Amino acid sequence: MTILPSQRHLFDIPDDIAYFNCAYYSPQLSESRRRLHSGVDAKSHPWERTGADFFEDAETLRRLARELFGGDDDGYAVVPAASYGVSTAARAVEPRLQSGDRILLVAEEFPSGVLPWITVARKTGAVLSFVPAPERGGWTQAILANLDKRVKVVAMSTCHWTNAALIDLPPIGQACRDVGSALVVDATQSLGAMPLGLDEVKPDFLVAAGYKWLLSPYGSGLLYVAEQWRDARPLEESWQARDNARNFAALADYSETYAPGARRFDVGEKCTPTILPGAIAALEQIRAWGIANIAASLAQINGRIAAHLEQLGFRLPEESQRCPHMIGAQLPAGHADGLVAKLQARNIFISQRANSVRIAPHLHVTDRDIDRLREALEEILR
Repeated sequence: MTILPSQRHLFDIPDDIAYFNCAYYSPQLSESRRRLHSGVDAKSHPWERTGADFFEDAETLRRLARELFGGDDDGYAVVPAASYGVSTAARAVEPRLQSGDRILLVAEEFPSGVLPWITVARKTGAVLSFVPAPERGGWTQAILANLDKRVKVVAMSTCHWTNAALIDLPPIGQACRDVGSALVVDATQSLGAMPLGLDEVKPDFLVAAGYKWLLSPYGSGLLYVAEQWRDARPLEESWQARDNARNFAALADYSETYAPGARRFDVGEKCTPTILPGAIAALEQIRAWGIANIAASLAQINGRIAAHLEQLGFRLPEESQRCPHMIGAQLPAGHADGLVAKLQARNIFISQRANSVRIAPHLHVTDRDIDRLREALEEILR
């Protein structure tokens, strides 16, 4: 693994901005912006758009996803949001659920990972079971302790979105296979910044919105579907998802055969020239950096920040329970309100979720950014 120097030159971030909030919304690569602008311009000349243009960007995205995250090209669908992917998984799993079956989730999960299951539970009589928050992290063991043969779905993130506490997926994936439970993973808060081996975890479904750690435009995302689920009913019945879609002269010969693999789960009108080119540029850059190198570099940045936070009285999860790319820290006593706004007034950006502040840098961060954060926290909390 290589510790990468600051890559700020690849982003458009002014020198006076210290941005540590990528778990909320990542900055856009300048190359992604250039390609997005080209896509907007292309709409002005529709006569230059060919039939292949409706499909090729999506195929490029599938190939890049496979190279970065594993699996196979055919397993990836292009989706607009994490909620779309989780809803796709929920629709696929729903026919296999019966009254009294358990759907296991973690406490205080992000709404996109819960709301589809509420609907499924209402329709099937299945029961939502929430794993209570453990002390100082420890989500993996808490989840495993609640997993038995009554659980038919485990819907989890790769880390908790409020405080970045790690959820170790390989043992959870194995436990799911042992009891016959479907594993649905929302990897939005880690995919692209922390190694995740699909071939090791073996999820039934894995989704990630693109606008955080994939550095991609808002409205882009990926859904991986394991082979045993690829004949499930999709959310949409898009013409682009049919086997004759590339033959524009035959579109009125309504095909009932889907395109191979997970393409049936693609969102309709996925290949607008204004979104996917920016996502492609982002995944190409992530590939050039290397995910292991990104994770190691961010872990070094966050290690420096974590040491400062602990000196100031913040409470962090045990080091073994942290992710490399972001930190969640409980505020010191007496400082529950106003910290985020006070930092923002200094052009330093973090976020607060529940009773934790969340610090989530990317490779644009410089030594000066870290020093400014430390100095501002010392001044505010003194």
